[in-house]
Amino acid sequence: MLTDSPRVGQNHELRESLTERVLDFRLGQDLYNGPMRIHIATDHAGLEFSRDLAEHLELSGHTVIDHGPSTHDPLDDYPSFCIRAALAVADDISRGIEALGVVFGGSGNGEQMAANKVAGVRAALVWSVDTAMLAREHNNANVCAIGARQHSIDEALLFIDTFIRTPFSGDDRHVRRIAQLGEYETTGAITGFSLEN
Repeated sequence: MLTDSPRVGQNHELRESLTERVLDFRLGQDLYNGPMRIHIATDHAGLEFSRDLAEHLELSGHTVIDHGPSTHDPLDDYPSFCIRAALAVADDISRGIEALGVVFGGSGNGEQMAANKVAGVRAALVWSVDTAMLAREHNNANVCAIGARQHSIDEALLFIDTFIRTPFSGDDRHVRRIAQLGEYETTGAITGFSLEN
């Protein structure tokens, strides 16, 4: 559960320092540090966190586009918010704009599923620093899904910072696998492989 802690701005420098140490250890100095557009979306379970996240990301120099919701409604439906954010990420990327997305709800599972319905989106459920890094390094994920009720605010922000700052490795095997996903997404087939049982 996202627990009460001091406001984001008060812990921003400490969190940035921790993120730097974790990433420096894992990746050396090859970090992406530039600002980008970050599209966020949630449901009622993550509404308060979305405000803290937007503030945190803006303090880091990113442009944040919040796709909703804007008010608390315990009966709201996350798919439209998350799909809207994922569509914006895919559109930005198709136009050569550096962009990523962050979607979150109680567990992050449904939000990840919704985002993955959008062509060109690779949404990963992130629950640790390792899963955040691997989602970017190996899968070139462009949307991060977080379970807002599963982590403290500080943990969630660390995972999101890690996701944003970790570059895709570009290794041939990962490029090949991502291309196969894209091919199946657009054609329903993977060249050279039978998908029949």
